[in-house]
Amino acid sequence: MTTAEVRASDDVEAPAVYRAPMRSRNDDVAEGAAVERALAIGVCGVGGRLDRIPESPADALAAVDAAFGERMARRLERFVSAVEGSFVWTRDADGFLWLGRIAGPWRYDASDGAGDVDLVHVRDCGWLDSPVDPSDVPPGVHESFARGGRNWQSITRADAARLTAAVWDSRRNP
Repeated sequence: MTTAEVRASDDVEAPAVYRAPMRSRNDDVAEGAAVERALAIGVCGVGGRLDRIPESPADALAAVDAAFGERMARRLERFVSAVEGSFVWTRDADGFLWLGRIAGPWRYDASDGAGDVDLVHVRDCGWLDSPVDPSDVPPGVHESFARGGRNWQSITRADAARLTAAVWDSRRNP
């Protein structure tokens, strides 16, 4: 059986799983500030402050491409296209991992608070009330964060979706 077949058989009912570091590419923004804001107001997102408020995802992609380049525009496109209900993991400034679920479409947050932490491309996200115990975090999630980086990305380890769904269910339906 191929890796793709294993993934498909393991994750038939489990939504996709993403790593959302929510760390600005602007080093003047304090590490952890965007995650703190996201958890407080119930969003997840990516940076890329724009001079003009985009009216649609297509408008945002074109503006990000013009301002920051194609690679950043592709990152935004992956974020925008994540299916509602997908799982999202993030890590706070203390190293704790939090689990959420995307609960709405893309929007541009032009508020001062969003601009201050460079978390302007956002989606509503329902976060668990507290971080997940490290022993309950799926290995693929630990591996994804151990690699480092600031990119929104899919966690593709074969068991990540199934194990993440189990964590979510155990915390939402104790």
